[in-house]
Amino acid sequence: MATRGNEVLPPTGGVKEGLLIYNTLTRSKELFKPITPGRVGMYVCGPTVYGDAHLGHARPAITFDLLFRYLQHIGYKVRYVRNITDVGHLEHDADEGEDKIAKKARLEQLEPMEVAQYYTNRFHDAMRALNCLPPSIEPHASGHIIEQIQLVKEIIENGYAYESQGSVYFDIEKYNEKHHYGRLSGRNLDDVINASRELDGVGEKRNQVDFALWKAAQPEHIMRWPSPWSNGFPGWHCECTAMGRKYLGERFDIHGGGMDLVFPHHECEIAQAVASQGHDIVNYWMHNNMVTINGQKMGKSLGNFITLSQFFTGDHEALTQAYSPMTIRFFILQAHYRSTVDFSNEALQAAEKGLQRLMGAIADLKRINPGKESDAETHKVVSELRQKCYDAMNDDLASPTVISNLFEACSCINKILDHKATISADDFTELSSTMHLFAEEILGLNGTGGQQTAGGQNTREEAFGKAIDMLLEQRAAAKANKDWATSDKIRDELTALGFEIKDTKDGATWTLNK
Repeated sequence: MATRGNEVLPPTGGVKEGLLIYNTLTRSKELFKPITPGRVGMYVCGPTVYGDAHLGHARPAITFDLLFRYLQHIGYKVRYVRNITDVGHLEHDADEGEDKIAKKARLEQLEPMEVAQYYTNRFHDAMRALNCLPPSIEPHASGHIIEQIQLVKEIIENGYAYESQGSVYFDIEKYNEKHHYGRLSGRNLDDVINASRELDGVGEKRNQVDFALWKAAQPEHIMRWPSPWSNGFPGWHCECTAMGRKYLGERFDIHGGGMDLVFPHHECEIAQAVASQGHDIVNYWMHNNMVTINGQKMGKSLGNFITLSQFFTGDHEALTQAYSPMTIRFFILQAHYRSTVDFSNEALQAAEKGLQRLMGAIADLKRINPGKESDAETHKVVSELRQKCYDAMNDDLASPTVISNLFEACSCINKILDHKATISADDFTELSSTMHLFAEEILGLNGTGGQQTAGGQNTREEAFGKAIDMLLEQRAAAKANKDWATSDKIRDELTALGFEIKDTKDGATWTLNK
């Protein structure tokens, strides 16, 4: 296998056998080998549904949609599970405080499940707008209380948990005697455990680092279920272990989520799996990096977020304009999923222009009339494009490199339309197929159906384009009749409205300058 220094490089020439994935657990790129040949089990942490999805939620959704699309494209049958957290996620991601959904319900005088259902529906609307494919299964935490109770029972039976005043806590110190709690995040918790001994006897826990598997409900707590220990609710970390195991088995291929979930959530998931079944449950841990505003993580708890619906409408003081769902998707894909993305209007406007350039070039493919042969440069670009895009995707989903390769092809398309290059019928078929495949099927940038949820935009834009084409046909007829006044009037009025009209040997083209 090829290497660059200590880095493993993806094999060239192959597709399915050459996918490298960065595994957070080993801190290295690893050649992806599914447990069952031809099949992939993938679990991704979904939202806690107590508010509208924001840009930070869009990143894991788009990242793992890209992975889902690519795995299916290269021939795998994928079971993609993404959960909905509708119970157990307490404030500040801790074991104390109020349930986030119950708090929202109390403030708005609603049933907790009304809150959960409302924001689940809103989340689905946003995902459709972003053209994210729905998961194979979308289990809700509240619908899997039995499985979570069974998980807690197994951990207690194996000696890694204890009951205290009706609640059940995971015994980190006991677990650390045989296993390493902290190996995913790289933390050494021995010092933390020792320091926590000073607080023994304070509260219900033996050590302050112990985390809740089951919480006894206080009298005012609305969401509660009977269990062997108390009427209560499961700890936040239980749901993903229990539901992942139910739908994907005791060992599955990929678990994904945001980098902020590495600790404590995913660290706790590993401990729960090992404590209950004696071995790891996940082979590859994947994490996308954060979306930041002025260098600070965007999040509901920090109050610095902008919801996706606000991006789509422009209704936020930090936004200078509205941004389409596909602009948001392109903005996320322009950066590698493991790098930080910092929000700014300037960055989004640059993404908007980049998306227009790419999709405009793809639309211009229909204007190309292939010749007998390609010039040498065009043939080289076209013949290498598909494999270069596969190599980028196989190198840990390097979407920015894929986009760069597609932009190179855009330049090629523009040269052909300007009669500065030629392309054969075979090369044209390959170019068109590759552009549509990677831009639309794999990167998911076509937005068909998705933008309709953002106000029927897709249908309106299609009708809008046909109206402009009709005006240009009238202008062409006026020019043919030497009616220069009418021709110039149509051009000047379209220009005043923000359109750029270009006259070429093959007719006039238009773009809308935003």
